[in-house]
Amino acid sequence: MKTIKLLSILFIASILFTSCDNDDPEPVNEEEVITTMTATLTPLGGGGTIILKTQDLDGDGPDAPVVTVSGSLAANTVYNGVMEVLNETESPAEDITEEVLEEALEHQFFFTPTNSIATFAYSDADSDGNPLGIQFTLTTTDGGAGNITITLIHEPEKTEPGVSSGDITNAGGEADIEATFSVTVL
Repeated sequence: MKTIKLLSILFIASILFTSCDNDDPEPVNEEEVITTMTATLTPLGGGGTIILKTQDLDGDGPDAPVVTVSGSLAANTVYNGVMEVLNETESPAEDITEEVLEEALEHQFFFTPTNSIATFAYSDADSDGNPLGIQFTLTTTDGGAGNITITLIHEPEKTEPGVSSGDITNAGGEADIEATFSVTVL
C-alpha cells in the first residue's frame, strides 16, 4: 500500500513538473485586415500620375470591392510605383504598409500583367536581399489593353525558382489581398 501511495505521489509530482515548463509558445502572427490597396504610378520625365485602387470596406461582406483606374498609361514609358495597403475599418485608417515593411521577410507583392502590356521590376528588398515590392518600376510597351493583377502574399517561398523575379507560380504562402485592374496603354 505504501508503494502505491509513493508511486502516486511521484506520478503527480512528475505531471506538475512537466506542466510548469517555461517554454512560451511561438506568438501567432495574425493576418492583416486589408480593406484598401493603392498603386501610385508616377511617370519618369513628367506626365500624369496614375492610381490603381481597390477598396472593400465590408471585407467578406456582400458588397464587391470597388476597383478603379484613374487613367490610361502612356506607351513606352517607365513609371515609379509605390504600394499602399490600409485597414479602413479603423478610424483613423491603419497603415498596413508599415507592418508589411516591418515584416518584409514574410511578405512580397507580385505584379502580373496580361497581353504583354508592361513589365515590372522590384526597387526594394527585405533584409535577406529578396524582393518586397512596396517600391517598383512599371515599364509599358507600345500599346494595347490588358489587366494587371497585384497580389500581396504573406509568407511566400522567396527562395523558390522564379519568385525573386516576380513569378507568383511557386510563391506559395497566402494572399493577403489581390486585385485585377483593367488598363489601357496608349
